[in-house]
Amino acid sequence: MLGGVGTLALVGVVVAGTLTAQAQRPLPADVTSARDAHAGQLVTGSCVGELPADGSVGVVRVVPCAQEHEAQVVTQLDFDPDAVWPGQAAADARVARACVLDASEVAAGVRPVTWAPTEQGWARGDRRGLCLAVVDGGGVTGSFLDGSAEVP
Repeated sequence: MLGGVGTLALVGVVVAGTLTAQAQRPLPADVTSARDAHAGQLVTGSCVGELPADGSVGVVRVVPCAQEHEAQVVTQLDFDPDAVWPGQAAADARVARACVLDASEVAAGVRPVTWAPTEQGWARGDRRGLCLAVVDGGGVTGSFLDGSAEVP
């Protein structure tokens, strides 16, 4: 009986480890088809169909940049993996300093949104901050990174 319980426990640990690894594996910069992804999988270039409401960001819909989207990750800031938790205000400020849009983007109504690690995420190993170029209401096609973005 204990052998069966041990085997089930081992299977549970392996499945949990696999799911955690998949949730942290970075996506390609521009995906080939729409998919749900954990915010920690986003990289510079990722296009997000629609931003979640304010607050903690968990799973978002990532779309090919050629499709209409509301936001694109334009900068990522990776904190040192060995860094000590700096506090939420300091983490937010550091990511915000790395989040700069150019004058033409701002003139077109694009606004910056930053996502910084939370204390809980930091405890799980999240060390990535993201800067997103956002057009409220969406409708953007193309990429801000290569200048092909068309803002409605």
